[in-house]
Amino acid sequence: MQLQSLMNILCQCSGRRNGYGYTARCGRHSRRYVQTDAEKGAGQMPYYSDELIEEVRSANDIVDVISGYVRLQKKGNSYFGLCPFHNEKTGSFSVSQNKQMYYCFGCGAGGNVFTFLMQYENFTFREAMEALAGRAGVQLPVQELSEQAKRESDYRSMLLEVNREAGKYYYMVLRSTRGREALAYFRRRQLTEETMKKFGLGSCDKYSSSLYQYLRSKGYADSLLKDSGLVVFDEKRGAHDRFWNRAMFPIMNVHNKIIGFGGRVMGDGEPKYLNSPETQIFDKSRNLYGLNLARQSRRPQILLCEGYMDVIALHQAGFDNAVASLGTAFTSGHASMLKRYAKEVYLSFDSDGAGMKAALRAIPILKEVGLTAKVISMKPYKDPDEFIKALGAQAYEERIGQAENSFLFEIRILEQNYNMEDPQGKTAFYQEAARKLLEFSDEIERNNYIEAVAGRYQLDFNNLCRLVDRVSMQDGMVKRQKPLRSGLHPKEAKKEDGILRSQRLLLTLLGDEPGWYPVVRDYLSPQDFTDEICKEAAVLLFAQLEAGTVNLAQIPGWFEDVAKQQEVTAAFHETVREVETVEARAQALKDTVIKIKENHLQMLREDHNPEGMQERFQQMLNEKKMLELLRKKEFLLPQ
Repeated sequence: MQLQSLMNILCQCSGRRNGYGYTARCGRHSRRYVQTDAEKGAGQMPYYSDELIEEVRSANDIVDVISGYVRLQKKGNSYFGLCPFHNEKTGSFSVSQNKQMYYCFGCGAGGNVFTFLMQYENFTFREAMEALAGRAGVQLPVQELSEQAKRESDYRSMLLEVNREAGKYYYMVLRSTRGREALAYFRRRQLTEETMKKFGLGSCDKYSSSLYQYLRSKGYADSLLKDSGLVVFDEKRGAHDRFWNRAMFPIMNVHNKIIGFGGRVMGDGEPKYLNSPETQIFDKSRNLYGLNLARQSRRPQILLCEGYMDVIALHQAGFDNAVASLGTAFTSGHASMLKRYAKEVYLSFDSDGAGMKAALRAIPILKEVGLTAKVISMKPYKDPDEFIKALGAQAYEERIGQAENSFLFEIRILEQNYNMEDPQGKTAFYQEAARKLLEFSDEIERNNYIEAVAGRYQLDFNNLCRLVDRVSMQDGMVKRQKPLRSGLHPKEAKKEDGILRSQRLLLTLLGDEPGWYPVVRDYLSPQDFTDEICKEAAVLLFAQLEAGTVNLAQIPGWFEDVAKQQEVTAAFHETVREVETVEARAQALKDTVIKIKENHLQMLREDHNPEGMQERFQQMLNEKKMLELLRKKEFLLPQ
């Protein structure tokens, strides 16, 4: 296929909105506009050229960027780690340095370095450009905007502005007669005025529409207030505040911007604690309370707590490295954030059963991203707040020094499940401890922990080593069904469309080995692809191959939304069966091309539309001849 015909097909897709903004393209010249609806309304049209976008992308190696968020290990030609976009125990998240793309075989998230920041940080494309340009030292064009245009240029900025106004309102109410009950509550918790100011604590009114009226007086539209999560609209009550009669805790991101709120009810109302819903700027799984302050701490570790008051009490006592999750379970996203600021995380959870379970859930998540975890004992008190009030900061400092190794903590909690007075119970415990010890793949590290466990339970080191070996052999004899790459159990997995897989496989093969293109192009064109996403990806890839400059990382940006970007990324990450010989590789490639051609011919046969029937009949004849030649042809791949 000639380059010009490919470009003609490409031009059919021009002038549409893609994942990065608006694009106008003609022939070899293009301009990419990054424009939000608010910018259009303001009459502004900032843009970045394709050349500048590519300069920024190529200056930011995707492995280096994602390594700042995810712990990656090299396996073959790619890097793998735990996906930051869904919870998983086995790493199905792959990052390819050659392709400059990432893809999760579990949840399907994928794209290039821009897409990653847009998904993980919830950035707009412009924000991702600015972040990556700053990281690489690339100067972006500056466009002077009026104050009004700046405010209207980005809906996210408007949401942040609404939250800032709400924070100012709650802060003001706390210091008025309407906030007396919340102020008394904070003082009962022994918080100083300085601490309340540091965390921006506030109060909402007892009346259920005070904030709404205040924000409306500032000129904010109902649609924006609804999207902020601060105001609820329903048929019975109309517009009313989400938070009322509560002590308020502003939640800030690492840039000290208010992204949400937590509220503690004054009195006996339910729920006791209420958080903002998730919005465009507030994602509970990727933010931690107090991290905006803790990231500036000079202490070597992070203290991970369960509640707002624990964080505030610790900061007031001088432990400015405390953070807490936002009313949700601790996730790998949280762990990845902490990894940016510390190498060790000390768990300071409640001393009750729920707190211990939370610690047991958090420990493996922290380990998976490469963080060392330790556990601080709060006994005989419930939580850090109670502990410090009773014993003071110095005693808490001592508990930090006495923090328990997380693995030995897990073993100690495991022991509580067995009757150690009964020989059978004791034996069962030792066997389960041996299984836990097998989690250490490094022999030296495993032996160190075997020695520690043997010392704690007065066991002979060699005997425990033999038990670990024996348990390993026993477990190895049991065949367990492994989950598929999608994360589904084998019996739950759906059979994938074979033709779709063939089309994706060919794109993957050509993306990995561009030298195979001359072998394929005489028999197959993008029009032979029946899946629309694969067809568009083939148009873009074939044009790159014709030009001799393959750049897979550019391709996702030509698709209009995140779902399509993920689909096209998946098309370049189809599992390729390993073959040993050149002849076998050639046959595999030939078989794939034949399947795609046969499917395209079948689609033509099944098209009974009378319009264009004669042209379609001629095309079918041509396809049949091509298939006959193809079946006889011996594929010779480049050496």
